[in-house]
Order: sequence, then C-alpha cells, then structure tokens
Amino acid sequence: MIKALHHVQLAAPAGSEPLLREFYEGVLGLREVPKPPGLAGRGGVWFRGASVEIHLGVEDDFRPARKAHPAFLVDDIDAYAAEIQGAIPDDLLPGYRRIYVSDPVGNRIELLQPVW
Repeated sequence: MIKALHHVQLAAPAGSEPLLREFYEGVLGLREVPKPPGLAGRGGVWFRGASVEIHLGVEDDFRPARKAHPAFLVDDIDAYAAEIQGAIPDDLLPGYRRIYVSDPVGNRIELLQPVW
C-alpha cells in the first residue's frame, strides 16, 4: 500500500542550478536540501517545503514536458500570479483557484488555492 508521496522528479539542463535556485527558493519559497554525496556529482538540485519535496535532475537532451507537472497548494495565489511573469489563470477545477507557470527551464508548474 502506498503511504505518501516522497518527491516529484523534474528534469533540467546542465548548468541551470542557479536559475532553479532563484525560482524554487526565491519565488516559491522552498528550501534547498543537500543531495546525498553519491548523487551530488550528477548535477541538479533538490528542494523541500513543509509537505513537499521536488528533485530537479540533469538530463542531457532536456526537453520540458508539455503536460506532466507537479501541483502545489498555496495560501496566496494572487501573490504568486503577481510575481511570476506569464502566469496563466484557469478556473476549470471546482473548489480551487489555480494558475499555471513555468520554471526558468520551461517545466510546467500548477499552483492551486482552495476557495472554501
């Protein structure tokens, strides 16, 4: 039986770690966590929040997925919409306000705020 989701893995091009740190730490408010020594040499960067962990791993022939994405619950979607250029609002999910944004390498990210 599955008990919980441990992390979501996204891909990124080599050398994009500084841009990813600016977005995932600076904009989304996650904190970087050190990769285990055996994995650190592969590049990429990992982030963690209160109940979420996202790993960005280097992929040689990187292409961001067009549909696949993590969805994060947030407490102030308006603040994110104002801060993230190109945020696309969507009202198709009952009970939530949501926007789609892209990280600096083109990965799709969904941000949702419950309306109740």
